[in-house]
Amino acid sequence: MRSRTPGLPKTPDAAQAIVASAWPPPGQWCLYLIECSNGAWYAGITNHLQRRYDAHAAGRGARYTRANPPRRLLGWCPYPDRASASRAEAAIKRLPRERKLAYLRRSSPRPIPAIEA
Repeated sequence: MRSRTPGLPKTPDAAQAIVASAWPPPGQWCLYLIECSNGAWYAGITNHLQRRYDAHAAGRGARYTRANPPRRLLGWCPYPDRASASRAEAAIKRLPRERKLAYLRRSSPRPIPAIEA
């Protein structure tokens, strides 16, 4: 069995201290918003944000982010279960771009630092 070394995502060293506290705990369902290399924003849900973001960055995430790798994590917000996270994902995808970040900021319990890829 391969050993998994817990660690931080593949981010610039200067941001490591901020990044360590930026992730929700594993098992916590959340909605996240990523800025891709083409400038587009990608929204998704997961119950392990750090692992999912690293998968997107390594080209093992969604088909869209394999073609358009993430530039940075714009933000995330926690939800109690998958159903509510899925409803929030559907809602944020209907919003115009300028209101998506405001939706995340309003829904998050604390300030969310951006995480660079």
